[in-house]
Amino acid sequence: MEKIKVPVVEKKYLFPFIVITSLFALWGFANDITNPMVAAFKTVMEIPNREAALVQFAFYGGYGTMAIPAALFVQRYSYKKGILLGLLLYAIGAFLFIPAAKYEVFGYFLLSLYILTFGLAFLETTANPFILSLGDPRTATRRLNFAQSFNPVGSLMGMLVASQIVLPNLLSDERDAAGNLIFPTLDAGEKAAIRAHDLMVIRDPYVALGIVVMFMFFLILFTKMPQTGHANSIHPWQSFKRLMDNKIFREGVLAQVFYVAAQIMCWTFIIQYADNLGIDKATAQRYNIVAMALFISSRFISTALMKYFNPRILLLVFAIGGMVTTSLTILVNGMFGLYSLIATSAFMSLMFPTIYGISLRDVGQDATLGAALLVMAIVGGALMPPIQGAIIDLGRVAWLPAVNASFILPFISFIAIAIFAYRAHKYELRTA
Repeated sequence: MEKIKVPVVEKKYLFPFIVITSLFALWGFANDITNPMVAAFKTVMEIPNREAALVQFAFYGGYGTMAIPAALFVQRYSYKKGILLGLLLYAIGAFLFIPAAKYEVFGYFLLSLYILTFGLAFLETTANPFILSLGDPRTATRRLNFAQSFNPVGSLMGMLVASQIVLPNLLSDERDAAGNLIFPTLDAGEKAAIRAHDLMVIRDPYVALGIVVMFMFFLILFTKMPQTGHANSIHPWQSFKRLMDNKIFREGVLAQVFYVAAQIMCWTFIIQYADNLGIDKATAQRYNIVAMALFISSRFISTALMKYFNPRILLLVFAIGGMVTTSLTILVNGMFGLYSLIATSAFMSLMFPTIYGISLRDVGQDATLGAALLVMAIVGGALMPPIQGAIIDLGRVAWLPAVNASFILPFISFIAIAIFAYRAHKYELRTA
């Protein structure tokens, strides 16, 4: 019998697929233009690291607040309405950077980011299952993997804008011949002029992003979207109870919290780590771009390895690899420590989708709420960065520079992920 070839995307779904896939780059861009803003706000607003890290608390806190409401909204209405509401919230948050820069209030920037990520929570909770539903279930995973490949493309664009447009134009980051910041030594009038300039530099990419998001809003508004994958209703409380009785899912959500925390800490505070070595912010951000390139390359490699190795074993090995590189980041000062921090990205590459897949494997009809809870786990990126910032503010911890010691938090996170991977593998062996 001739084998029937199943297309990844049928012709009737091709245009909606292209439009929705483009959204994956939008939240990747927002994530990675925001990470270096922690260091930028620290300098220009003259605040400690623990307070500057509230940027991540606000950004990833939006996911924790809105993921479940987004899932319930989409279930009640439609994927299209969920995406439209997400884009609208995204644009509102981006445009709120205009009054935030005008009034020069750090709290206004935090509110803007918080609202912006309400939109991202809607988009991530909605776009993933929508892409899965656009075609034959046999090609759903390939379809989603292809769509998700545009997320790191957006991330790289965000990093490039930060490193080439934002950070090099911050007057508050100019240094003297000895490598010391000039900004703290200026009088109040000079500081006020520089602060006004720099906050406009920070504002402009978000405003431009808001314009792009509104373009996508109207494009999707006037695009006919198929009514797919939307027949079953969910009963949130019963579904939640079943999920909490599922040991692997329950532990997977916790592992995802630790993973996102580790990722955000490693990518946010690489600038502070480099700064301790006398490297300016714009140059330090280039190291972050190298880390992202390594992350993307390793994701392709690890995906290929999954053809031959159990994903749970690979997750365990990669978690141990993350423990090794963060140990070197902590204990070895100088460029080798920085290179070890960059290398950590290679081991983080497979973690989010692998934890996601393992956790949802046996949840059946509860997948909608389960997916929302795993998106909500992104709140891990809100919880630990302020703690790491507070450690960095100490200056030194025992014999170590505090910025080195602060990476004990990602180290602990990789321990938690390794434990989850080991327990998931043992569970699989028992139930096989």
